[in-house]
Amino acid sequence: MRIGTPLSPSATKVMLLGSGELGKEVIIELQRLGVETIAVDRYANAPGQQLAHRAYVIDMTDAKALRALVEQERPHLIVPEIEAIATDELVRVEEAGLATVIPTARAAHITMNRERIRRLAAEELKLPTSPYAFASSLEELQAAIDGGIGFPCFVKPVMSSSGKGQSKLKSQDDVAKAWDKALSSGRVKQPRIIVEGEIAFDFEITQLTVRASDGKGGTATHFCDPIGHVQIDGDYVESWQPQAMSAAALEKSRGMAAKVTAALGGFGIFGVELFVTGDEVWFSEVSPRPHDTGLVTLVSQYQSEFALHARAILGLPVSTALKSPGASAVIYGGMDAKGIAFEGVDLALAVPETELRLFGKPEAFKKRRMGVALARGHDTDEPRARAKTAASLVKTVAPA
Repeated sequence: MRIGTPLSPSATKVMLLGSGELGKEVIIELQRLGVETIAVDRYANAPGQQLAHRAYVIDMTDAKALRALVEQERPHLIVPEIEAIATDELVRVEEAGLATVIPTARAAHITMNRERIRRLAAEELKLPTSPYAFASSLEELQAAIDGGIGFPCFVKPVMSSSGKGQSKLKSQDDVAKAWDKALSSGRVKQPRIIVEGEIAFDFEITQLTVRASDGKGGTATHFCDPIGHVQIDGDYVESWQPQAMSAAALEKSRGMAAKVTAALGGFGIFGVELFVTGDEVWFSEVSPRPHDTGLVTLVSQYQSEFALHARAILGLPVSTALKSPGASAVIYGGMDAKGIAFEGVDLALAVPETELRLFGKPEAFKKRRMGVALARGHDTDEPRARAKTAASLVKTVAPA
């Protein structure tokens, strides 16, 4: 792999579509390797835009605006970081030879939509999943529940992320409210949802899976140690690595991850979400990019998920070796305000083997992820306790 000099004719240029906290870490790793970075987001001063070589604010669901920017910048690689992107246009961009989309334009197109990825996983690849159905109206949702999904169940927009628009339905009284919430919260305004039956699982994991060059012209698949996590309303609040599980469950998890990532193709890291009970495993979702629960790898692995992604997309060697058991805990905004401040940072960093990442988002919301506490320890219990303690010591303060 040949890498040029940033801001020169020889530059290797990477454009990120979505430049939040995950994209920011990818940009850091790319710049360490001498890559010229272009950060695109729907709002100004997104975390990644604060350090990229150039930044743009556009509606990434606008195919014409997206195409115009790609033609203007001519990046070598395009790295989608969010769901709200005109993926049909990315397919056309790649077909025209304007840039390589990571991991592929087809993969981005499939995984940005829960219907496409569920049909690929369950119907084409025959991976075990929860019972599910799709609906384009309240009547279709009701029919799916009555026809076998039953209660409890979950309703999600086919295009959303981080739990946005998700509801757990416990009874008939929840159906109409869940439909309205899904339609108002989806990344793309379309009347289409997925309803899933509940699985009684012991725990859920993220199996980070890396597709990278094998150095011989082919592709090798690598697996990080499984990451356990806790989600509330579909959004992660803490994660830890490694998650203890049986050898049989680990083998099944990696087999499913290998199968679905091979079907999607390309290079880079994939966050494969799975449900586990004993030796049994069910596929949930897959993201073709760094995963929020993988923030723990900033302290637990020699190469974080962001370093792995940067290396893999550039065709460089990777290592998924674990450095230490680790954990992460989310720091929320706690209020709706712009330009908030953080207090207690010194107290948080006094917790042994703890680090902080404050993302620098220009606007806080009560439940917006504004930072994360990270910790190491001898086993997963120790860093989990440390990370949660450190996160609790950081207080958000409204601007004066």
